[in-house]
This record gives sequence, C-alpha cells and structure tokens, in this order.
Amino acid sequence: MTKPLNECIVPMYPTLQALDVNALEAGEHKFWFAVATDAIGHPQTLPVRVFKGEKPGKRIVITAGVHGDEQNGILTAQKIAHELEGKTISGCITIIPAVNLSGIARHSRDFHSAAPDSSSANLNRLFPGNPNGDDASRYANSLWENLLKPNADLAIDLHSQTSGSAYPLYVFADYRLDDAIRMARLISPDVILNDPGDPGILETVYNRSGIPSITIEVGVGRYTDLVMVERAASGVLNVLRDYQLISGESAVVESPCVEGNTITSVRAEQGGFVVCHVELMQQVEIGQKLATQYNSFGDEIQTYLAPVSGTVISHNVESVRAPGSLVVRLIH
Repeated sequence: MTKPLNECIVPMYPTLQALDVNALEAGEHKFWFAVATDAIGHPQTLPVRVFKGEKPGKRIVITAGVHGDEQNGILTAQKIAHELEGKTISGCITIIPAVNLSGIARHSRDFHSAAPDSSSANLNRLFPGNPNGDDASRYANSLWENLLKPNADLAIDLHSQTSGSAYPLYVFADYRLDDAIRMARLISPDVILNDPGDPGILETVYNRSGIPSITIEVGVGRYTDLVMVERAASGVLNVLRDYQLISGESAVVESPCVEGNTITSVRAEQGGFVVCHVELMQQVEIGQKLATQYNSFGDEIQTYLAPVSGTVISHNVESVRAPGSLVVRLIH
C-alpha cells in the first residue's frame, strides 16, 4: 500500500536541536535536525542518520550537499547509508546527506538568504560560523556547534565539481595529519591534493579543531554519475572497514593515484564558447594546446595553452564561459 503523501514528504522522525551520539542507544536512528528557522519562522530541518554500535570505536561524521549543486556527493552519502543498514557497527557513523537546504532546492552552489540586505553566500567559506552573524553564518554555526563538532573523531565531506565543469574522483587531504593521508589513500581516488586548507572550509575547520578530515570530489557538478558515486561510496566503506567501524578487511590500494602539491587553473580570458581538447587525467606538457574559444559568430578568438606541465584534473563541460570561468585545471 502506498504511503500517504504527507508521510512520504515529512516522515515522523524525532526533531532535535542538538545531537550527542554518546548518549544514544546502540542501533540505527533517523532524526530531523532543526538547524535554523526560515524568514517566516518555520524550522529548517536536515535529515540525519546515525548508526551506533554496541562496541566502542571511532565516531565519524559524513556530510554532503554543503554546495547545493553538487548532487553526486548527496547520492554517495545516501548510498553509504543504505549499505550500512543491518550491519554490525563499532563506534558511531553519522551521515548528514543534505546540508545546504536553500542551495539544493535551487540547484545552486550557494546558500540563499531571504534577508533583503544579504546576498547568496558560499557556505563552505563560513565555518565555524557566527551565532551573531547573518543567517548564513548562524546556519553554519548551528551545524558546527550542535551537530558536527560534538560527534566527530574523524570526518569526510562529500562534494563534486561545481556546475559546468568535471572532476575525477579527487581528494583534498592535509598531509600534516596522518589520519587525513590514511583516509585519502583508502578511498583509492584518481588524484589527491596535499592541501593545508583555507579558512572557513569545513575540512579545514575540522582539522584545526583536532578532527582529521578529508574532502572528496565526486565527479561532475549537478549531473548524475552513478559510476563515480559507486567508486566514492566504495572508498568510504573501505575507510570504515580500515578503522574497524564495520567488519571486513580493507582493500589494499594497488594502483597509485596522482598526488600533487600545486594546482594551476586556466581561466577564460573573455566570454565565449570554449571547446576543450584534453581529457581528465591526461598528462600535458607546458605549451600544449588545451582549449579553443569562439565568439557568437563561431570565429576563433582565443587559444589556451598549458602554462605548466601537469595532469588534467578538471575541465569545462559546458561550453559557455564567462570571463574568469574555469577552462582547465592542472595538478603538479
């Protein structure tokens, strides 16, 4: 029998304003987390899944959807949760698959404010937030203080490239942290960037709070890539096995990925239609032709050459490029 519409839309799970997984009974839990109120005073609630084990172990928090147009990360978080159903757990695994509610609803990277004196904001530059700031900063602070920080010994944040460009399976990890390197390599990605992080990014804030964290980029922005989702989910499950949160032997990573310290981005010098001539993970030499740009008549107006030798880790998949838009990104 089909469930009533309201039960499908708003399942009757408990609503929390703060979560302490240490106080939960062992088992599988679903909650609504009331992160904030909207402009008319209605609660903004995030879905939260918790898998709490009988035995002690690490507590890991997995997030996705911090950028609202990066939907492969959301699908990856959901797939991980499905894979954990019915499994014996040690420690605790908390999954928040849809963080940026306003951005997800608009297929947009940003957090969208209803305040007439506020603009949209990149939520992943605002952590740990500010309880006295604008609504985006308060939203980030409520997430950080009441849900993320209190429940994590380790953390994984799932993203993808933003709309218009593609990534391979790509991990950011701070190589000063042994657990970050360990988790990154267990994912078996195509690329790892040694990334000390920038202020405001969730991964950086975790790391600076003593919670080793990595960011996983799951392919192309907005559009579904189930092969990449499967690879990312398998990699995260491999991390969970290696840290003994779930049973089974962790897979040995046999083929080494590309690991680099430096990123070089080639951006559009002017507006126009860009056709890329390289593929993800292709090695290019300095001076090699990367892309050609055309105006609205189809006249060739720009050729983009590799400024350094490196490996292609991103390129545009939408031809329309505004001035400053990404064309190709290289790691070296």
